[in-house]
Amino acid sequence: MKTLKIFTLIACVAALASFTMADKTPAKVEKKVETNFASFKIVNDTGIKVRIHTGYGVVSLNKRGGSTSVTCRPGKKVYTAPRGSKDKFLFKVTKDMCGKRVKLSKYL
Repeated sequence: MKTLKIFTLIACVAALASFTMADKTPAKVEKKVETNFASFKIVNDTGIKVRIHTGYGVVSLNKRGGSTSVTCRPGKKVYTAPRGSKDKFLFKVTKDMCGKRVKLSKYL
């Protein structure tokens, strides 16, 4: 009976020793996301509804606060578009505009 108890004790210790604690801390993974573009916001601070061609399409901006975000690609030109197609030239996108708000009243 004494040997059975010793054998059971050894078996229990061996069984518990075979389980190891898993490392639950995840490895640090750093991700760097690089973008080749930024955006800027065009804000209609005038008292009239304005349609503009951003170089990518036509956008209608409501009066006093209507806005749109545009990909900042220096060299792109922005025009008015009252009938849905390019009309009067407003401004050319510069890298200084990236990440900023551009007010239409400055160009209209």
